[in-house]
Amino acid sequence: MQIILQEDIEKLGTRGQVVEVADGYARNYLLPRKLAIEASAGNVKRLEKIRTVLAKRTANEKGGAEKLAELLAAVSVKLKRKSGENDQLFGSVTAADISEALAAQGFNIDKRKIELADPIKLIGEYQVTAKLYQDVAAAIKVVVERET
Repeated sequence: MQIILQEDIEKLGTRGQVVEVADGYARNYLLPRKLAIEASAGNVKRLEKIRTVLAKRTANEKGGAEKLAELLAAVSVKLKRKSGENDQLFGSVTAADISEALAAQGFNIDKRKIELADPIKLIGEYQVTAKLYQDVAAAIKVVVERET
């Protein structure tokens, strides 16, 4: 089934792109969530108008993401965790923990946008990347300290 994407979908395509997907994926996931519309003859003709609207929205979102990236560059997140010998943590620091700490500072960033290869399991200072938009990423300084 051919559809026109209304949102960027990782591993599928970008807004305004016409892509071919399985019928079930389109009917059960993309269309009900308004992530795409069916690529009918009328919608394909309206595609240029849709693309201009999507281009404006993309520009606004990218600009907002760049401003947020500048603000996040100055942010430092401090987390206190219990640890044992050799600075090994009891448990770990995950993307959800970092997201919650950022929310406490007024930055709402979804945990899925925070890129951690592996959970943090040692006390120390780390640079964590948050992918805010397609090609806009922010580096966040995360400091894990020993809880006393």
